[in-house]
Amino acid sequence: MDNTVRLVKPEAMIFDMDGTLFQTETLLLPAHNKLFDILREEGHYEGETPDEELVLSCLGMLLPDIWKKVIPDGTPEAHARANELLLQLELEGLENEEAVLYPKVKETLEELHRRGVRLFVASNGLEQYVKGIAEARGIMPLFEGVYSAGEHGTATKVDLVRLLLDTHGVKTAWMVGDRSSDVEAGKGNGQTVIGCRYAGFGGTEELKGSDVIIDAFEQLLTLYDQAKEA
Repeated sequence: MDNTVRLVKPEAMIFDMDGTLFQTETLLLPAHNKLFDILREEGHYEGETPDEELVLSCLGMLLPDIWKKVIPDGTPEAHARANELLLQLELEGLENEEAVLYPKVKETLEELHRRGVRLFVASNGLEQYVKGIAEARGIMPLFEGVYSAGEHGTATKVDLVRLLLDTHGVKTAWMVGDRSSDVEAGKGNGQTVIGCRYAGFGGTEELKGSDVIIDAFEQLLTLYDQAKEA
């Protein structure tokens, strides 16, 4: 854990989903090959299935941007069908116990909730996907709000987090995430950013600008306990 900054205890914590709370590869990779097999069968895609690492490198992006990178020559119809199939396959995959949260996520969230921290999710994913994970893994009751770009139609995560803060009257929050979009969302709204390094999806520059970087989710409790009162 890199912590050279003295933090202030927040009123709330806002979490990214993929690569922060949820080990996305445990759900995405089993669906990956199925998705492209179906796209080929339906005539929406030709050629080899894109490399898994390419797909994982896109996590945190809005879905339209993911398909522009993964299926750059795809038609709008192909991209729309990929959206439908990905959601369907991932929701089916949540029934598999191998699709998991990161270690100590549930326990840490429960402890933060007991300490009176208001908890939220802000994700660039689809509404059914983001809420489906929270429901399937038993953490939904811990959150005051679960926000997704898919539900609210926001163009950036900065906009999504601003909507969340305004709607719930949150003044001070820690934005917790693993991608540059999370750093931008926190800093763009004048909040503290806790960068998560344990997922390993992004490059070294992804978390530049974070106030603190953690290597395990449960380190949030230590940071919270060491933070000074507002």
